[in-house]
Amino acid sequence: MSSFNAKLYQSAQLRQDLQINPRLYQAMELLYMPLLDLEQHLKEQMAENPFLEMQDAFEEKEVELKEDTLDEPMGDDEVDWEEILLDGFEVGGQRQQYEAREVFEPTPVEAQDLHDHLLGQLTLLPIAEREIRLGEEVIGNIDDDGMLACTPDECLTGLNEWLDQVRPSAYAKAQEISDELARHSELEEIASVFREYNISEVNNMISLIQGFDPAGVGARDVRESLLLQLISRGDEASLQYRIVDQHFEELISRHITEIARTLGIKPIEVQDAADSISQLDPKPGLKYSTAPEEYVIPDLIVEFIDGDYMVFANDTSLPRLRISQAYREVAKDKKAFTGENKEFIANKLNSANWMIQAIEQRRQTMLKVMTFIVGRQREFFERGVQYLKPLTLREVADHIQMHESTVSRVTNKKFVQTPRGVYSLKYFFSTGLSTMSGDDISARGVRDKIKTLVADEDPKKPLTDQALVNLLQEDGVKIARRTVAKYRDQLDILPARMRKRV
Repeated sequence: MSSFNAKLYQSAQLRQDLQINPRLYQAMELLYMPLLDLEQHLKEQMAENPFLEMQDAFEEKEVELKEDTLDEPMGDDEVDWEEILLDGFEVGGQRQQYEAREVFEPTPVEAQDLHDHLLGQLTLLPIAEREIRLGEEVIGNIDDDGMLACTPDECLTGLNEWLDQVRPSAYAKAQEISDELARHSELEEIASVFREYNISEVNNMISLIQGFDPAGVGARDVRESLLLQLISRGDEASLQYRIVDQHFEELISRHITEIARTLGIKPIEVQDAADSISQLDPKPGLKYSTAPEEYVIPDLIVEFIDGDYMVFANDTSLPRLRISQAYREVAKDKKAFTGENKEFIANKLNSANWMIQAIEQRRQTMLKVMTFIVGRQREFFERGVQYLKPLTLREVADHIQMHESTVSRVTNKKFVQTPRGVYSLKYFFSTGLSTMSGDDISARGVRDKIKTLVADEDPKKPLTDQALVNLLQEDGVKIARRTVAKYRDQLDILPARMRKRV
């Protein structure tokens, strides 16, 4: 039987590793940042690096950039002191492009969510503390849509488990009372308040909360929520109530004729009732949603000037950085600093120089990308989304001679203001479909065509997926029926059977 012997060995071998310079990581992060994040980042950099300061808005100087700065790792080579200290490195452009403007940042305001809204109504009711605790338990189990997310039995179990936990401490406090008569009275009150809940109490509280605002809250499902909303409007004797109460599944499936035949009325009456029901809110709690609002500030602006589309960077709110004049004067005396002090000054100055150049390179890269997009999608800006052409990140990357991942970072979470509205840069990228003429059309343009065809269809004879295929082929678009069905689903358009009206 052999045994395993562990030993240590030393050996020499040659291998190649690809290590990314930390500054390249920073450059990639700068490309990825949207405008608001970049503005905050620059303010932090100014606070950390004394060599960075804000440039005077009235100074006009041009920036000289090295070619392909972001395509090559930025090394930590020694700074050219004579060039940096005597000539400086200031970012600018023509003054009229960077006129200072007043910027108001949105101030977040704490909003009242659904639970707060319901608890506020509960506390206004003339009910005992025991019932308030019951109401809090029920409200705590209502989800953001406004639906009761548990059964009455589950709610009852949670309540009684809570009672089992707090009852002993309440009795213990009563035992501390020295007066025998007072102690007996206190124990009786505790026994009354902390007795176990029953299912009847839970159901009564659920019914009480279902009468709160917004109408339909506290329902166990969408059907019950719609019924509660109809009751709140005084329509419990209406045809709408009858349809929701007795024929909800047929209503969802849009079996209008079948419902009409069962109720002994005309299909048009069922259709009108269904239209009225569609105005109700299937998720009443969402109006109190506390989801944060997202503010969009365009990073780029496209304007139509003298018959051509021009691209501008919307970065006037960004701090315009330069090397600090005061620290430049201090650093001129090279003999005054040695050792760690000299290394500190060199590092900070080199970092400031790199940051200024990286910010300008980011700006120029974004302008290059958007300029190419505008040239490629000119028909979109002139005629609309149906003339959007297919475009990939690879095509842009090849044109501006940068890596595809760089273009992806430039376009991610970036927005552009155009004569047709504000769009995400990702909006202009999509796959393409062939046409009879040999040209390609963007998938986004095809979806818009489908949306337009459905909007203009005869409601009594809605277009089937095959009919949409035929109409698109008449326009020269080669497309399969399953692709039309996929695009229709993406547009949240129901099948023809469910769009049909009597």
